[in-house]
Amino acid sequence: MAGERLAQGLKGLADERVDHRFKALPPDAEGRTVGQLATERRNLFSDGFTTPVLALSAESVEHNLALMETYSTRHGLAFAPHGKTCMAPQLFARQLEHGAWGITAAVPHQARVYRTYGIERIFLANEVVDVAALRWLAGELAADPGFRLMCYVDSLRGIELMDTALREAGATRPVDVVVELGAGEGARTGVRTEAECLELADAIAGVDTLRLVGVAGYEGEVPDATPERVTAWLRRLVALAVRFDAAGRFTDLDQIVISAGGSAWFDAVADVFAEIPELSAPVLKLLRSGAYVSHDDGQYRKLTPFNRVPEEGALQPAFRLWAQVVSRPTPEQAFLNAGKRDAAYDLHLPEAQVVRSGRDGTLRPADGVTVTGLSDQHAWVSTERAGDLEVGDWVGLGLSHPCTSFDKWQLIPLVERDGTVTDFIRTFF
Repeated sequence: MAGERLAQGLKGLADERVDHRFKALPPDAEGRTVGQLATERRNLFSDGFTTPVLALSAESVEHNLALMETYSTRHGLAFAPHGKTCMAPQLFARQLEHGAWGITAAVPHQARVYRTYGIERIFLANEVVDVAALRWLAGELAADPGFRLMCYVDSLRGIELMDTALREAGATRPVDVVVELGAGEGARTGVRTEAECLELADAIAGVDTLRLVGVAGYEGEVPDATPERVTAWLRRLVALAVRFDAAGRFTDLDQIVISAGGSAWFDAVADVFAEIPELSAPVLKLLRSGAYVSHDDGQYRKLTPFNRVPEEGALQPAFRLWAQVVSRPTPEQAFLNAGKRDAAYDLHLPEAQVVRSGRDGTLRPADGVTVTGLSDQHAWVSTERAGDLEVGDWVGLGLSHPCTSFDKWQLIPLVERDGTVTDFIRTFF
């Protein structure tokens, strides 16, 4: 049933009409369905696409999906990639095909999107205290016995609010929860001490609307993170699960959940989770890295754990934003028609990588070409030589931070190495 619902949802995306809502698509495609446009296999550069246009490499996406599937399997990890990165049901489907246990969400709206497309397992990495969201969740759990959602708790007040809302909603199934252990003083959410975690476990045991199924956290928030500090915190997380189990907190469970793992330290998660002792029930060792699907040319190129364990493989950056030179006021300066509306800029500026001649389509490295700033609709570019760029050239830009790249585009061409567009990835932000 879930597979049918996802397949039907993906068909609905293919049946959506191309119109003014979607940036960069060929003007002469107006009125076609997305699926029809995909079957035409147009060329990104010569078949009517307008700039700026964000392209996602078909080969790199497939490589990254396969690599993380292999990595998770090799290390005995279940995988619930964080869907907030892309918010793209087509990519969720690909992740599930590559062995994902489920999909992680950050907020209830994301979980609603997931459910619309039939995602059966959701890890919601936040405490949910919104009455309307909890009412919706109670209805989803009642309507679909196969649906599983688990979320964080990190406060007594949060437990009180969840219990009240779920009882008022007439919840027929308890919501599975994991106690979130904070990553340290000055970190983000989560309980700071083990004593407070035990208080929360007591409170959960006192209500019938919630069921404690494990512990979780996010090691990416460890202050002044080093391998030693991240490993120490992960061992605290595992020790907390062991302590809960010894105290009988996980009775009558088929699985005990221990979850961590962003995109910067999943190697440490794999190492520490390999040390988890035998507990009263099998352990679901749940990794939640999300940025891997597209990777990037900045933040995650620098932070990826594969830099530390190159023998495990390497992710490939899949994004390239193509913009055109629209002004060349001086030999040292040029302006592209892509800006903050189009490119991630919260961590690093885009990186000029390749120039495609506006005259004959030949490619050359973007040597001497540097993006120095972004306006809303322009990239400021410095050049070393007068001949580096001319008006009409296309410049291929590498981006930093996948999460703030996907969210600027509702429909993203999936492009093969030769420029052939094979599909369009729909996002929901």
